[in-house]
Amino acid sequence: MRNRLHTIPLTLTLALSATAAAALIAPPAMGAQATSPCPPTAIGRTAGGDPAAHDIANDSDVPDHPLLRRDAEAVSALGIPAVQARATTGRVSYAARVGVADVRTGSPIPADGAFRIASVSKTFTATVVLQLVGEGRLGLDDPVERWLPGIVAGRPITIRQLLQHTSGLQDAMPSWNTKAQYLEMRYRPDPIDKSVADGVALGQLFEPGTNWAYSNTGYLIAELLIERVTGQPWDREFDRRIFRPLGLRHTYWPGTSPEIRLPHATQYQRFDGELVDVTSQIPAYPAGGIVSTTRDLDVFFRALLGGRLLRPAELTAMKTTRAVSGEAVKCIWPDGRYGLGLVSRPLPGGGRYWGHDGGDTGSIVTVGVTEDGRRGAVVSMNFGLDGSLPEILSQQRAADRVVTNALRPPRRDAK
Repeated sequence: MRNRLHTIPLTLTLALSATAAAALIAPPAMGAQATSPCPPTAIGRTAGGDPAAHDIANDSDVPDHPLLRRDAEAVSALGIPAVQARATTGRVSYAARVGVADVRTGSPIPADGAFRIASVSKTFTATVVLQLVGEGRLGLDDPVERWLPGIVAGRPITIRQLLQHTSGLQDAMPSWNTKAQYLEMRYRPDPIDKSVADGVALGQLFEPGTNWAYSNTGYLIAELLIERVTGQPWDREFDRRIFRPLGLRHTYWPGTSPEIRLPHATQYQRFDGELVDVTSQIPAYPAGGIVSTTRDLDVFFRALLGGRLLRPAELTAMKTTRAVSGEAVKCIWPDGRYGLGLVSRPLPGGGRYWGHDGGDTGSIVTVGVTEDGRRGAVVSMNFGLDGSLPEILSQQRAADRVVTNALRPPRRDAK
């Protein structure tokens, strides 16, 4: 079953067996040395010159920049039916749509089409928790048990550890491996309380704060924490604190509705060689079912890094990172460092950028933004390659290239 794979973000969740995934994410034994380097990917640099020459900031009259389109086409060429890319510098944005919204009809991808954001929602969750910290309503180093007695079985886990994936909590959420399982389970996710209880019952991967492992259980608890402190459902707080203030008109949580009510591309997953429409579903991780667009995610992340959503102290806490662990995650996020709901990665040519990625059945998303929040890029894909690990990483590397090429500043000698 794929439930154990929720501990790994992105397309890797769609391909590895549970046993292999568990081996890849498990923290190494004391004194052990890493022996599993990332496999080479199936693609190299995209054609067309040095990516460092990219400058998407100059042609303000061209909404579809050729270099952004070129990088999006490189993602599509791997076999992704629909790719949407958006890049912004200051007040100037460019967009590219490559492929088709439906492989049967060949219908075009709608402009700024909607999609489920999967684990990109973790940045929203962390932002709301940090807003509550800034309001003095809770502390990052408060024990979780202070606010939600018994939920982590008395373990000394703090709120900061939930948000930084250093709690040691494991995942136990339902999911599917076959078309039959998808058709049977797509409308019947477990309640949050059950998913949390099942995850806690699996025991700790490590003592809280001593290592790092991606944990959806920790973020489910963080969303319950928002509800406990505010007295409101977590999704209402997202809407009140982020969606409406930023004008994210195409971002919403559908609740128990399995459909995406806005124009969108069909979402696909391959089961036993068959490409299956998996658009209609209720994701096992509720916040992962948030629907958004490349435009709205771009606005949110640039506002966040630009200091519009958090006070300086809380933004600094969010950007205080530690290295990620687990061979699979380190392959997906090379030299990645995780803050509180934010990933920091090297920007080719120097510096680092911030963002988050998300991957669930039929929706893969990659987001990046510069340190000052001025440049941002978002890539949405409606299918995750499900073959070998090199193939999966090829999709991730291609999506990363869209982002990093867009975030690089123009060359000094650019005309």
